[in-house]
Amino acid sequence: MEIYFYITVMVLFSIGTYGLLTCRNMIKMTICMNIMEASLLVFLVSLGFREGGDYPIIRPGVQHYVDPLPHAFALTAIVIGASITAVMLAFAIKIYKRYGTLDINEIRGLKG
Repeated sequence: MEIYFYITVMVLFSIGTYGLLTCRNMIKMTICMNIMEASLLVFLVSLGFREGGDYPIIRPGVQHYVDPLPHAFALTAIVIGASITAVMLAFAIKIYKRYGTLDINEIRGLKG
């Protein structure tokens, strides 16, 4: 079952990387970075999963526990990712208002 998580992570991260390298639109680049972040969050959550695991409450007779630490890291990463996305979109709006385009190749060509 774990192999499907890892395949999903690799596919999502590859899609995000490909889109980030080929897209020149700032909004699309932001979406691709969010796809890459989502793949890393799936990876973090899958690290804490254990087949046949139980809640992390110590009880007699339970041998396998699910680790809650990756889930806490994932929640922290979601908050940080939302903040980064908001800043990236704010930059995109400011750049569009100033230059009238979101294409980074055209923005590089403009001086001033």
